[in-house]
Amino acid sequence: MADDILILIPARMAATRLPGKPLADIAGQPMIVQVMRRAESARIGHVVVATDEETIAAAVEKAGGRAIMTRTDHPSGSDRIFEALGIVDPERRARVVVNVQGDLPTLDPAAIKAALAPLDDPAVDIATVAAEISSEAERTNPNVVKVVGTPVSPFRLRALYFTRATAPYGEGPLYHHIGLYAYRRAALERFVALPPSALEQREKLEQLRALEAGMRIDVSIVDTVPLGVDTPEDLETARRVLARRH
Repeated sequence: MADDILILIPARMAATRLPGKPLADIAGQPMIVQVMRRAESARIGHVVVATDEETIAAAVEKAGGRAIMTRTDHPSGSDRIFEALGIVDPERRARVVVNVQGDLPTLDPAAIKAALAPLDDPAVDIATVAAEISSEAERTNPNVVKVVGTPVSPFRLRALYFTRATAPYGEGPLYHHIGLYAYRRAALERFVALPPSALEQREKLEQLRALEAGMRIDVSIVDTVPLGVDTPEDLETARRVLARRH
């Protein structure tokens, strides 16, 4: 594992559709612990959970992980991981910070590794992942965020836009964006200092702030989309999926 790569998982209890979801039991472990295990399995860097809730920190530490307490007033996970970065790494050893959402219990560790690959290009500020959409329902679902990008290699796009609309128009693949980001440290510092942008507020997509500011985001194409747990139905699906794996 690299000492200059840090995986941070933001987690809070105040989800509106599924309150308390980080501690929801999935296959005998709290969801936040399941996500932490996926991040650890990627074996690319140290993993830390950033939270504002003592019960989440306690669950992580009981499972042998590391948790950092952060402020309660952060507007986004990016702001939370930036505070945690300063606490965990005041010596500034980490050059890359990976933000893994705490509600992706079926995340493939290979997708975390894939998020790092575009950062081999010094022109890239932020890297993320996406998978080709195969379901017609996903093409038109506004909860499925699409990335519009120009190919730079067979499995990599340069992101031009992110949208909840069905885009781009015409024949060809559409890509389902997965909310997993690898930031150069300087890029994260710049990003959190920027004010919310017009398109970010319109689409309700934080990553548009970076694009509107002229930052470059590249996207690794992966095979599968992890299940995001936002509703009680999602939670039951995740329980079935992980029960089959155990």
